[in-house]
Amino acid sequence: MTQLAGSGTSDLRAAMQGPVIGPDDPGYDETRRLWNAEHDRRPAVIVRPQSATDVQTAVRYAVAEGLEIAVRGGAHNTAGLSSVDDGMMIDLSLLNQVSVDPTTRRAKAGGGALLGDLDAATQQHGLAVPAGVVSHTGVGGLTLGGGMGLLTRKHGLSIDNLESVRVVTADGNLRRAAAGENPDLFWAVRGGGGNFGVVTEFEFRLHEAGPIVHYGMSFWPADQGAEFFRMTRELIPALPREVNVLIGCLNAPPAPFVPQEHQFKAGYALITVGFGAPAQHADAMEQYRSALPPLFDFTTPMPYVAVQQLLDEPNAWGMCHYEKGLYLETLSDEAIAVITDHFPQKTSAQSVALFYHLDHGYLETPDDATAFSGRRTERYAMFLIATTPTVEALEPERAWVRSFWDALQPHAAGIGSYVNGMTEPDEARLQAAYGDKYDRLLQTKCTYDPTNVFRRNQNIKP
Repeated sequence: MTQLAGSGTSDLRAAMQGPVIGPDDPGYDETRRLWNAEHDRRPAVIVRPQSATDVQTAVRYAVAEGLEIAVRGGAHNTAGLSSVDDGMMIDLSLLNQVSVDPTTRRAKAGGGALLGDLDAATQQHGLAVPAGVVSHTGVGGLTLGGGMGLLTRKHGLSIDNLESVRVVTADGNLRRAAAGENPDLFWAVRGGGGNFGVVTEFEFRLHEAGPIVHYGMSFWPADQGAEFFRMTRELIPALPREVNVLIGCLNAPPAPFVPQEHQFKAGYALITVGFGAPAQHADAMEQYRSALPPLFDFTTPMPYVAVQQLLDEPNAWGMCHYEKGLYLETLSDEAIAVITDHFPQKTSAQSVALFYHLDHGYLETPDDATAFSGRRTERYAMFLIATTPTVEALEPERAWVRSFWDALQPHAAGIGSYVNGMTEPDEARLQAAYGDKYDRLLQTKCTYDPTNVFRRNQNIKP
């Protein structure tokens, strides 16, 4: 198949506006590179569309030639599914335009836009879309799975703020999906991942945010883990919705605001971002200090775009990653015991466990309104992320994540999890994640992709 694609792409090159890159062409190795350095895929052909029409041409060619398709947005898929051996990679990175209408508070983002592109464009008008926390993440992959971030507590998930999409389906047609147009497809792409086609454009509702927000980081030593989590479960749910908190089990960064004697220490952190009055944020920080004095803390006003880039360096390209996720209905004493026992067993300073407390804005979208793989009940979304500089060092960290995840299962909210946190999805876990939505997703898959053209994802098999 590699030979067929390599020798038979002249028609494809003639029909495409954007570049078509084969294994012998300049730029092939750089273009096929993925964020997760564990994966080294060699596509037979890489296409870089400059328009939705280019995407249609690429999909039709791949289907006709029997080439497996991988869709690359930000290339952040931990499982490496945004590339493929001996198939076609559709690299959307040239479709990265973002346009903003501040009057209607709408933004349109190309399928290859990164979160940093979206934040930069919307913040020119003091507006934002609820999205993730690493600016070089792709808008597409994050949104199609749901999209959690620092604005989720105030305004819900990315998909809760999605107005429409334009998507190239398996038959090569370009469709618009919205509440009143192909509503079955619109429902499915809001949480169903990349199963239904290649999204070339997202249209989002925007909200006031920034340009300056209030940032704080508080850090406690590893030996105070039990006290830390008991404090967290009492204080965090009671905070106003304008204050969002990311809970982290991590090593203190080598940042200027971290005292040198505490840099790289393993412990527990609260990253607190306030989108309302300064007093609300200050009150949250003071509640932590009073309940359990931290080892150190730091607070400052900061541009929202800068806050959105703070985790870029710890998540830089070139590292190796493995991830599993789950939901916890509550931080019970039993769950806390598992967390504080397993966290110190990691071997890499870069590995972390992160939590979002999902409430307020997250709860305001009805559970059946989208295909999102999580019940709309108050809960914690937990992400166990192994990160190492080499593939060899990843193996013990992979074992750490799996052991940690297994130990938490008796305390988890069912066996399902957020699909964006699944490195190794299987049919049973997907069905558990989607619950009674799975049959509806399956029906939609059979309508728009009956031969499973788009299967390099958390796949719903027709």
